[in-house]
Amino acid sequence: MLEISKKEFWFIVGSQHLYGEEALQSVKSNAETIVKGLNESGKMRYPIVLKELAVTADTITNLMKEVNYRDKVAGVITWMHTFSPAKMWIRGTKLLQKPLLHLATQFNESIPWETIDMDFMNLNQSAHGDREYGFINARLKKQNQIVVGYWQTESVQFQIADWLDVAVAYNESFNIKVARFGDNMRNVAVTEGDKVEAQIQFGWVVDYFGIGDLVQFIDAVKEEEVEALFAEYKELYDFDYGDYDHETWEAHVKVQAKQEIGLRRFLEAGNYNAFSSNFEDLYGMQQLPGLAVQRLMAEGYGFAGEGDWKTAALDRLLKVMANNENTGFMEDYTYELAAGKEAILQSHMMEVDPTLAVNKPKIVVSPLSMGDREDPARLVFDGKAGDGVVVSMADFGTHYKLLINEVEAFEPTEEAPNLPVARVLWKVKPNFHEGVGAWIRTGGGHHTVVSLNLTTEQIEAWAKLVDLEYVTIK
Repeated sequence: MLEISKKEFWFIVGSQHLYGEEALQSVKSNAETIVKGLNESGKMRYPIVLKELAVTADTITNLMKEVNYRDKVAGVITWMHTFSPAKMWIRGTKLLQKPLLHLATQFNESIPWETIDMDFMNLNQSAHGDREYGFINARLKKQNQIVVGYWQTESVQFQIADWLDVAVAYNESFNIKVARFGDNMRNVAVTEGDKVEAQIQFGWVVDYFGIGDLVQFIDAVKEEEVEALFAEYKELYDFDYGDYDHETWEAHVKVQAKQEIGLRRFLEAGNYNAFSSNFEDLYGMQQLPGLAVQRLMAEGYGFAGEGDWKTAALDRLLKVMANNENTGFMEDYTYELAAGKEAILQSHMMEVDPTLAVNKPKIVVSPLSMGDREDPARLVFDGKAGDGVVVSMADFGTHYKLLINEVEAFEPTEEAPNLPVARVLWKVKPNFHEGVGAWIRTGGGHHTVVSLNLTTEQIEAWAKLVDLEYVTIK
C-alpha cells in the first residue's frame, strides 16, 4: 500500500487543582493505565500518547497549538476524569484544527457501594465533567466525536479505533493530489466539479496533464523492465488466452505492464496518489490502461474513469480510512429485477479494484468498443460478500453533496462466460425500490467508491469534519 506518514494521537485528561496534588497523581496514574490498555488492546492502528494533565487554560491552549503544528499528531482524545471547568478549554478548543474525540468514560467500571465516600466522589466524577465539557464543545459548534462507555469494553475500543482511521483520513485528505490525464468525458454532467472549492473544503489538489506528458514516461520504460513485471504477473494471476495465440496475447499484456511502470513513475515524480483517465483522450497510447490501473489501485492509488477526479480523490481518501482493504472505485451497470432477487451489477469497462476480489484474478485480453485502440488486458474476478457502504460525491453548483448508501454485497452464483470484466453484486438498503429511488432522487452519481470495511458512521464523521452536506440511505 502507498505509505502515509507516521501518525499518533494525543490523550489529554481534564481536571483542576481544586482537588489537591494527591488527587492529581491518582488522575495521572489512572490515565496511564487507560492509555496503556488502549494501546495494548490490539485494536488501535495508531499509537495513543498521554500528555500532561489539562488543569489550566494555558496548558490546554499550548497543547492544542502544538497539536496543530505537529504533522505526526492526527488528533486529540480528551477524557474528563474529574470536573474540568469548561472556560479553561475555550481558547484551546477554538484553536484546534484537527479532529477531536471526547471519550465519556471513567476509570472504574462499577460504583463501589461498600466503600464509596466523598473522596471517591470528588475524584471520580466523569459524569459531572462530561456535561461541562460537552456543553462548551456544543456551544463552540465543534464537530467532535463522542464515544460513551467503559474504556475496557470491546465495542468502545472498536469505536475509538474507527475514529482514529477517520481522523487520519481527514489529515491525509489535505495531501491528496490527483493527476488528471485528459479532460472529463464529453457531455457527462456528474463528473464535473469546482476544483478550487474542492481544494478549499477538502484539501484536494487536482492537476491537468495532456496524454503526451504521460506517454513520454511510458515510452521511456525499458524492455527488460517490462519482462520482469510480466514474470511477476505469471506468479500472481491466472492467464486466460481465450481465442488469442500466445504471442499476440502476451504482447497485449506487456503493453499494460509498460503502462503500469510509466504511470507509477509519473505519479511518484509528482507525488500524486490519485489519478483519472478518459477513453476519449488516448493520443499516443496503444491501449486504454486497464490492468495497469487495477494494479495501481491495489497499491492504494485512488482512481476513477472518464476524468472523474472527484471520485478518484474520494477513492484515495476512503482507501486511507480503510487501510486499502476491500475498498475501491465502482460504477452502477445493470439491474437484477427478478422479484425477491433485486440487486445491482457493479463493474466498469475494465478498472475494477482487485482489493474487492474474492477469487484469484485472471488476466483477460478482450476488445473494447470505446477508445478506438487495440484490445486491452485487464484483471477479471468476482467480488467479495459483506456489508458495506457506497459513496458518491456531486457538485450541485452552490455546494458539494455526499451520497451514502448502505449495501449488502454477495458473491455471484451464476457464471458469466462472455463478460470480460470483473463484477461485484450488491443489494441496496433499506430495499431495492426505496434505496434506488432515494439515490436517484437525491442526485447520487453512477461513479462511486464502495467499501466493505468502513461504516456509515465513519463516512458521516468525515463529512462533518469538512462541513459537507450528506444524505444517508439505509
